[in-house]
Amino acid sequence: MPTAEFETMSKTQKLAAFFIIVGPDLAPELMKQLRDPEIEAVAREMATMDVVDFKLQEKILDEFCGLIGDGLSTALGGMSFAQRALEAARGPQAASSILLRALPASNSIDAVRELSQMDTRQIFNIIKNEQPQTVAFILSYLDARQVSQIIPLFSPEAREEIVERLGTMDSISSELINKVLRSLGKHLSSGSQQYSMHKRGGAQAAAQLLKSLDKELSKNLLGRIEERNAELGEAIRKRLFNFEDIASLTQRDVQRLLRDVETQELAVAMKNASEAVKRVFFGAMSKRASESLKEEIEIQGPVRNKDVEAAQDRIIAQIMQLSEAGEIDISQEDSSESAG
Repeated sequence: MPTAEFETMSKTQKLAAFFIIVGPDLAPELMKQLRDPEIEAVAREMATMDVVDFKLQEKILDEFCGLIGDGLSTALGGMSFAQRALEAARGPQAASSILLRALPASNSIDAVRELSQMDTRQIFNIIKNEQPQTVAFILSYLDARQVSQIIPLFSPEAREEIVERLGTMDSISSELINKVLRSLGKHLSSGSQQYSMHKRGGAQAAAQLLKSLDKELSKNLLGRIEERNAELGEAIRKRLFNFEDIASLTQRDVQRLLRDVETQELAVAMKNASEAVKRVFFGAMSKRASESLKEEIEIQGPVRNKDVEAAQDRIIAQIMQLSEAGEIDISQEDSSESAG
């Protein structure tokens, strides 16, 4: 469906496109929350969408929150559904950014919206004397560009503590949110209001934050976090690059990777891979090699999920090793603003 058709798309079509974007792992789970007639309507639209191009993806993700509380989306669980689905599609921080842009102004988000619109130096001056947990909470609502400019302004020790706090943050209580924003109230016109917005942190959010930083700074921060908290460091490292991210690599980098990966191992790893990842691998091979790999995938039969995941983990470990050696580039510079 061409991007030009976005303005004429129905809510059902937009929801169908959204399910395509979030992918086969999350979409079925989310569709369970629809009523049967709605599932049928969405499924019919999905069947007609062969490709959802990048520009249309951007429009759909930004528009999606506007469906909350209206039409089909009322059956999806409102904000909870939107937050979870957007996090799966774009990462925790980008999800919050989209929600802030899409939702109407209210007491629960006015202060966060106001802070996010400030200059990064202003934001730093406001939060620089706050506790690391408070800083981590605030940064989780800012976009990748802002975070990448603010984090380097802190001392090395403070950076490590902030990222670690973000990585160990789970759900945020209303009491903490109110306390944090009240402490910032003297800087914000909406500081006297009450807030109820919740945000999840965790290893994924910390990994997204590190992705937004300069490569060397990100590497050093992760190393220090691993020294302080080995379990958290490992969890963050696993989320810095996943198997689906291979679709973002250049053909040259994939060809370099293939020199170190056995065909049988790759066939197992690709058993549940997306079409995008398959295209990248097949595109980096000769016709004969790609046909051989396709045949290997077909004849191997059912493969246990844990075996697929283990094969993918080994390939990712090889990718990280090649990245550390400077032989391939795993940076994913795009406009998704998926940090934090």
